[in-house]
Amino acid sequence: MIADEPAGSSSANPSQAEPNGKGRECIPEMLTISQDGYQPWTDAGIEPQLRIENIVKSFDGFNAVDNVSLDIYRGEFFSLLGGSGCGKTTLLRMLAGFLTPDSGSLSMDGLDLVPLPPYERPLNMMFQSYALFPHMTVENNIAFGLRRDGVPKDEVAERVSKVLDLVQLSEFASRKPSQLSGGQRQRVALARSLVKRPSVLLLDEPLSALDKKLREATQYELVNIQQQVGITFIMVTHDQEEAMTMSTRIAVMDKGKIVQVGSPAEIYEYPQNRFVATFIGSVNLFEGPLVENQTDHAAIESDEWGGKIQVGRAIGYSLGHNTTLGIRPEKVRIAKIHDPMALANRAVGRMKDIAYLGNSLVYHVALQSGKVLKITSPNLGSTSDRQFVRDEEVHVGWAPNACVVVEP
Repeated sequence: MIADEPAGSSSANPSQAEPNGKGRECIPEMLTISQDGYQPWTDAGIEPQLRIENIVKSFDGFNAVDNVSLDIYRGEFFSLLGGSGCGKTTLLRMLAGFLTPDSGSLSMDGLDLVPLPPYERPLNMMFQSYALFPHMTVENNIAFGLRRDGVPKDEVAERVSKVLDLVQLSEFASRKPSQLSGGQRQRVALARSLVKRPSVLLLDEPLSALDKKLREATQYELVNIQQQVGITFIMVTHDQEEAMTMSTRIAVMDKGKIVQVGSPAEIYEYPQNRFVATFIGSVNLFEGPLVENQTDHAAIESDEWGGKIQVGRAIGYSLGHNTTLGIRPEKVRIAKIHDPMALANRAVGRMKDIAYLGNSLVYHVALQSGKVLKITSPNLGSTSDRQFVRDEEVHVGWAPNACVVVEP
């Protein structure tokens, strides 16, 4: 860690990953995967590289981080995801050593991090503002930390050259930050962090300064670099798509707590509560008492839907329990009123709005109860081929295994 860099710019604990001990029966183990199949968190014989236990940090009596526990494994690209003020950056800054926890422990490979100053911790941090020295060339920005550490001159040159090749900036080595694009400055900051060979790299909203197109391209660059160097990355972001694209696992945070930990597929397909379901993508929610519950299926009676909603699995509640079901917009089917729809869950609605998004279409269909159902479908034709118009009656529906139980 460079001491004078500016700072301004689980399945983890099962009790956090599975609130109230419910909902796990809905998550198939085959979804616990990462981009390359690496999943050490499923192996009880593998020790986590970084262990966060019962960490609390308060400001003026408010718990910014409230009793957080996490296990992060070597080689992961792990994301802390949440909205502004959820505590994710505070947690990252405690890992970096810029803040001291009020209670709890932080350890890496058995080493207690809490008493160590930032520059003695075996990790580095890439700042949101990149924090590059404007008067130095790219090469000197990258070499600065090594020189401060007294690394021999020949070794500095070799390591800087290798990392410049890695981030594809060799031809820009003599330029200054003001002569680079936003994406190139981002890669300089990444190279400066990687050249010191930390065990863990912390990234604070690393792509927030880039425009949308460049941000999307850089996501894949970062993942490829991380896989090449094999360093554990821990990223803070508020961007759901960014976290889903890049992460092996995601910890979703809200009000200082971790509300769910899992692979991107687990988080999206099987959100464990209403906050996660609505924060990650879009979701249609229906409530009602549980009226059937067998080993292979269940059903709730929903006034919003206008009858029973069938679920393709048992639900861990007793009959009569008020239950919330979530269905993603892309899993809902829509058809002309005269077309048959062979789905267990189907209803009639009236087309309220149609949004053309280029690669997809978004439909808002008002059910007879007044509930508006959101449906998305890929754009497979041209504007002249649109099937539906406003105010027409349509069929909507989905398969029983497409919906998921959502905790309050």
